[in-house]
Amino acid sequence: MLKRHSQFLQSVLFLFDLAMICGCWLLAYYLRFLEGLAPIDKGIPPFEIYLWLLVPILVVWGISVRAFNLYRPRRMGSHLAEFLDIAKANTISVLVLVAFTAFYRQFEYSRLVFLYFWMLNLIALGFSRMAFREALRFMRKQGYNQRHCLIVGAGKLGQRVVRSLALHNEFGIKVHGFLTRHPNKLGKNYEGVEVIGLYSDIERYAPGLDIVFLCLPPDEEQGSEKLFQFLATTTIEVKVIPSIYEFITLRAEAEMFEGLPVITLQGSPLYGWNVVLKRMTDLVGASVALALTGPMMLIMASLVKLTSTGPVFYKQERMGLDGKPFMMLKFRSMRIDQDGDTVILTPAHDPRVTWVGRFLRKTSLDELPQFWNVLKGEMSIVGPRPERSWVVEEVRKQIPLYMLKHKMKAGITGWAQVNGWRGDTSLEKRIEHDLYYIEHWSLWFDLKIMSLTLWRGFIHKHAY
Repeated sequence: MLKRHSQFLQSVLFLFDLAMICGCWLLAYYLRFLEGLAPIDKGIPPFEIYLWLLVPILVVWGISVRAFNLYRPRRMGSHLAEFLDIAKANTISVLVLVAFTAFYRQFEYSRLVFLYFWMLNLIALGFSRMAFREALRFMRKQGYNQRHCLIVGAGKLGQRVVRSLALHNEFGIKVHGFLTRHPNKLGKNYEGVEVIGLYSDIERYAPGLDIVFLCLPPDEEQGSEKLFQFLATTTIEVKVIPSIYEFITLRAEAEMFEGLPVITLQGSPLYGWNVVLKRMTDLVGASVALALTGPMMLIMASLVKLTSTGPVFYKQERMGLDGKPFMMLKFRSMRIDQDGDTVILTPAHDPRVTWVGRFLRKTSLDELPQFWNVLKGEMSIVGPRPERSWVVEEVRKQIPLYMLKHKMKAGITGWAQVNGWRGDTSLEKRIEHDLYYIEHWSLWFDLKIMSLTLWRGFIHKHAY
């Protein structure tokens, strides 16, 4: 019954999309010729000629939206992924339509109409689909349009799936219980869900189920043939969560390669346009920062030069993206005859620090030259703070996940810093915040950290 209901919704949505596509085509004609958004040189063409083109439009779009599988269930999908599919289908359909009209020599259709049509379709279909999905999610939160599932495997992986589903009640997936291979777990409760049977009881609970999550530990995956054989004889949707996910530490991704599922365990969120977006933000931000702080930096450089012997800037090797070393710039804050590379942290009241250097360190103004590192592409404005190579070698032995912070460029400021984890504070907490930042990276997250850095200031009790 649920599948029949789903097919009915898909049919309604398909007809609604076709109606909107027709409306967008008519609106494109109106905007081009009746609204006068652009000059009209050859007069207004007959409306009927554009009206008849609705027939091939409906055929092309009908095939395209089906080819891109725009009506598949997306309970656990994102709005962005669906919008990208709509954009692809819409773009290809417009190109096919333009090619089709090119063969019609008796009349030349307006290119602006096609452009308006493409834009209107993108906006109308994108927003209507988003509204439709949000309406469905609202209904599911109220208890309607539910799908019923069973978790096969009551271990850590199965419990993690239950926790995740509980955080997203808008998916409308109701967990009926766990199945386990251990009789001693029967009747026990994990994450608010009861262990209701053994693996062999799958046939008993299958009727009425829509989804089965297979969350088997490594030693049980080899013996799961009977489960797969039985589920293959049903219409139940099977979702397999590989046991390797228990060891995932950073932004895992799954993709298909020649029909084979490939799982990336320790990938970076920066790829494709994300790299370009972050780099452009760094270039603009660093340029603005250097322009605004230029006069202040000249004064600081003069004070450093006049009050102690040695260069204005201090270069120190740090480990950056993918573990590659680079020379990080700072205003020199110590006397030239002192080595600042022999200890991990500079202690409070260190006699090596000059009085100007102490002020620069306390206010974090000694870090300003690092905007040059940002312009050179060695650092980013926001990211995990870099450490010296020999420090990394020591710390990586204590904290196994420490090296994952090098999946992104080092930053002048970061999520750990704005939350107070800097200087002589917990390394574990610092890496925890760094990994959270990498896992949840977005441009808005970067802007949030920048604003928090400015709002909370540069002075910190552990900066000395």
